[in-house]
Amino acid sequence: MLKVGIYGASGYTGQELLRLLIGHPDVDVVAITSRKFKGTPVSEVYPAFAGMTNLKFVDSSPQQLVPSCDVVFLALPHGEAMLVAPVFVEAGVKVIDLSADFRLRDVSVFEAWYTKHTAPDLLEKAVYGLPELYRDDIKGSNLVANPGCYPTSIILGLAPLLREGCIDPSSIIADSKSGVSGAGRDLQLGSLFCEVNEGFKAYKVGSHRHTPEIEQELGRIANTAITVSFTPHLLPVNRGILSTIYADLKGKISQSEITDIYQKFYADEKFVRICSADSLPNISSVRGSNFCDIGFVADGRTGRVVIISAIDNLVKGASGQAVQNMNLMYGLPEGAGLDSISLFP
Repeated sequence: MLKVGIYGASGYTGQELLRLLIGHPDVDVVAITSRKFKGTPVSEVYPAFAGMTNLKFVDSSPQQLVPSCDVVFLALPHGEAMLVAPVFVEAGVKVIDLSADFRLRDVSVFEAWYTKHTAPDLLEKAVYGLPELYRDDIKGSNLVANPGCYPTSIILGLAPLLREGCIDPSSIIADSKSGVSGAGRDLQLGSLFCEVNEGFKAYKVGSHRHTPEIEQELGRIANTAITVSFTPHLLPVNRGILSTIYADLKGKISQSEITDIYQKFYADEKFVRICSADSLPNISSVRGSNFCDIGFVADGRTGRVVIISAIDNLVKGASGQAVQNMNLMYGLPEGAGLDSISLFP
């Protein structure tokens, strides 16, 4: 059994990790940390865990966790994961980081969008944890940078057509909507019920921190620098991301030809489902699951393709993908612990 720790376990991604891992057949969760809830049973903070686990939150240093863990998930805010990751990596503990601290390869780009990087030497050792694109690299990695939720939905949506050179990479527009849980569990005015309910708004237009991550990974696929127009929106729902992506087609490409491209690209991918044009993705169909549903329409009138991608931001957009990466790192079945059917209604 793998001995697993969750460092920073009291937020939404931390509790989602615990929900998935306590049902994993090859995992023993040995420690969950939280300064705020030190000594408190997780079932008191999240009653959903009552009767499922006796774990209590501990306030342990990385050095204290090293002897008991094979792998550690870092569910920490941006800027904090880089402070503890080196301790685990140097001690031979595998790390899966759910923050943005190791996603960007260029330290100057990271520092322009986030903060000063305190562990830049680890950037070249980190593998971007999108299994559908980097599975072999993940298998041999000791440090995986788990992708952001918006980037996951956008990159998976665009990858097949970019790889085949079917779209103009300079024409990409991504319009994404997320549930409120994407903002985390800390109290914020913009996440209060009365602020969100009955509303629908854009935010951080032209300035969202996921933008350089999206551009980096799309550029790697297309083998050219890419600039995207990315606009996130806040939906009055708990979970889910729906991204609607627009791009100009290079020449006339039919709906059936695009379908063939996507079906071939994702033929062996357990967690990517291709939808038909008359049954496009809906966040209600992926809620609570690790699936990414992708649909598309070839718009002959405008010469564009419209791609729709849906994920659960807490699962495929965060904790589920992290578990998927752990499975790959240890040679376990990729879907272990992730076989839950989507919750509907």
